[in-house]
Amino acid sequence: MSGRALLMWDEAVTQYDFGSEHPMDPVRLALTMSLVRAYGLDRAVDVAAAKPAGDSTLRLVHREDYVAAVRAASADPRHADQAYGLGTVDDPAFAGMHEVSALIAGQSVGAAEAVWRGEAQHAVNFAGGLHHAMPGSASGFCIYNDASLAIARLLELGAERVAYVDVDVHHGDGVQAAFWEDPRVLTVSLHEHPRTLFPQTGWPEETGAAGAGEGGAVNVALPAGTGDAGWLRAFHAVVPELLADFRPQVLVTQHGADTHFEDPLAHLAVSLDAQRAVQEACHELAHAHAEGRWLALGGGGYAVVDVVPRSWTHLVGIAAHAPVDPESVIPASWRDEVYARTRQLGPARMTDGRWPVGFRDWAEGYDPADRLDQAVLATRRAAFPLRGLLA
Repeated sequence: MSGRALLMWDEAVTQYDFGSEHPMDPVRLALTMSLVRAYGLDRAVDVAAAKPAGDSTLRLVHREDYVAAVRAASADPRHADQAYGLGTVDDPAFAGMHEVSALIAGQSVGAAEAVWRGEAQHAVNFAGGLHHAMPGSASGFCIYNDASLAIARLLELGAERVAYVDVDVHHGDGVQAAFWEDPRVLTVSLHEHPRTLFPQTGWPEETGAAGAGEGGAVNVALPAGTGDAGWLRAFHAVVPELLADFRPQVLVTQHGADTHFEDPLAHLAVSLDAQRAVQEACHELAHAHAEGRWLALGGGGYAVVDVVPRSWTHLVGIAAHAPVDPESVIPASWRDEVYARTRQLGPARMTDGRWPVGFRDWAEGYDPADRLDQAVLATRRAAFPLRGLLA
């Protein structure tokens, strides 16, 4: 197995563009790659581009009629069929939509193949993590579900146990749906409570299909306002124990940056430093339980200058075994590029000033009157016994 990490990058992914009024501004991808280069991380990884996912790959998850509808909307956005979630406020149709969506999916699938075949130990596709797309419809800014496609490809290649851990502020509903009945895949999602955020799913009681799939889905629904200590406490109270039991052959993680306190679309209060801590934890868990096989994806994140590029540059550095010092001063060349592109002033350091982030471990006990602890307890009581674990 190669010790080098793989970074998937094709400049054309920045064409995933729903328009100037849409919160998912592709400048976040361009600025992330520029910051990766500013720190020299492009020399610490193997940078590669994969081919777009073809129809046979897309059909591992998506229905043939849906792919045809995306193609039609891509060729002429005026003909977008809202019955497939296309041409909506969340997912406006745009020319070339199929091509760039398939390209992003191809990067995640190619990364999964490289990790499975031992060509890379870790792989990152920060343009990916489009976890809301369903087998037959677009949803939540997501056209093709690259995370699900990567997992499906791993199963096709012979993987018997794949774990998916999603720390985006929104529930990873599309990935959960794709593997709801499949005991080979464990999906774990930590997200803002569905009472207060799209897609209004991800309740603790959602634990997988009755029968073989039971216990294959685990959901931690966090109270709005959860900050660093609570977020890390919840992650460590649930994820490590599940992975130690499941023993995945590959760990796939989704690192949406929209948990951040500056994000305009959600209500958690997590810092960049806590996001980095979870990235490090995922890296350690991949080595502890999956022989180091780790595929890390991006996801949401709509503070496109201040948060997303820093968060995902940390992710690349961790995957490359060349972590960026949180206290480091961001190169002036990158901040100049930020201003030239956006007329905004970029952040000065790779920290929000909270590093290192502390939290109280679940093993030290819990408070049944605390809202965060209630959320963790609800998850453990709903899902852990189904896996033979103590709640």
